[in-house]
Amino acid sequence: MTLVKWSNHPIFSDLFDGMDTRHNRWGYNRPAVNIKEENDGFNIEMAVPGLSKSDFNIDLEKNMLTISASRQDENMEKEDNFKRREFNYYNFSRSFTIGDKIDVDKIKAEYKDGILNVALPMKEEAKDKGPKTIKIS
Repeated sequence: MTLVKWSNHPIFSDLFDGMDTRHNRWGYNRPAVNIKEENDGFNIEMAVPGLSKSDFNIDLEKNMLTISASRQDENMEKEDNFKRREFNYYNFSRSFTIGDKIDVDKIKAEYKDGILNVALPMKEEAKDKGPKTIKIS
């Protein structure tokens, strides 16, 4: 397995290229992303602890893969005449352009132990078959 720097890889490009990978210009957090190139495709790893599977949306439109999450928590405390209400919102969206070498019908996602893994398998004809010896006739 090879760790690929996502911003330089031709199959992926982050729409927010040039911005810090964890904070956008408005100061909201965006989770860090690792993209691994493997023999049979790519794997996107995103550290997003504290969320549940239902908080995520993964959409593919044309060649744009968008991973987003949204969560809203509301806490209300009442003591005597004092009332306190706190809202907590968390959301992010990361988008990646994927190439035509990815088999979009076989993309799978798993969320476990705070890590979201999205597997992007390559089409069979795009896989590296290794060196080949050509016989001379």
